[in-house]
Amino acid sequence: MKVILKQDVKGLGKKEQMVEASDGYARNFLFPRGLAVEASAANLNIMKTKKEAEAQKKEREIAQAKEMANKIKDITLTLKVKAGDNGKLFGSITSKDIAEAMKTQQKLEIDKKKIVMPDSLKSVGTFEVEVKLYPEISSKFTVKIESL
Repeated sequence: MKVILKQDVKGLGKKEQMVEASDGYARNFLFPRGLAVEASAANLNIMKTKKEAEAQKKEREIAQAKEMANKIKDITLTLKVKAGDNGKLFGSITSKDIAEAMKTQQKLEIDKKKIVMPDSLKSVGTFEVEVKLYPEISSKFTVKIESL
C-alpha cells in the first residue's frame, strides 16, 4: 500500500515522502498513530500544493535576503564609546551592540545571531563585520568605533 508520511518514521522514510508499506503495518500502526495517510489522489494533490507553497516561500525569503544584503553592503555604523589613552575600550563591542546600533541608526532589524565577528571588538578603529542573512547569502558592512 502506498502511503504519504506525515512525520519521519525510522526505517521507512522522511516527512512528506510517499513510500510503500505493507497493508497491516499501514492500517494497524501508521494510520492510528497519525504518522501517515493513504496515497489517494486528493492526498497527493495536497502534498503537491504544500511543496509548491514551500518552494515559493523559500524563493521569497531568498529575494528578501538579497535585497537586505544590497542595503547593508554600503552602510557604515559609527559607535562612540569610552576608551583609554592607548585606544583600548573600557569593555567591548559585541554583536548585540552592533544590532542595536543598526536598529537605531539605519532602522534595519538584524538578529544579533546573524552577525559574524571573529571576536568582540576591543579597540578604537574601523572594522569589517559580516552578516549571514540566509544560507549562502551574506553581506559585509563597516563599523567605525570612536572614543568619546
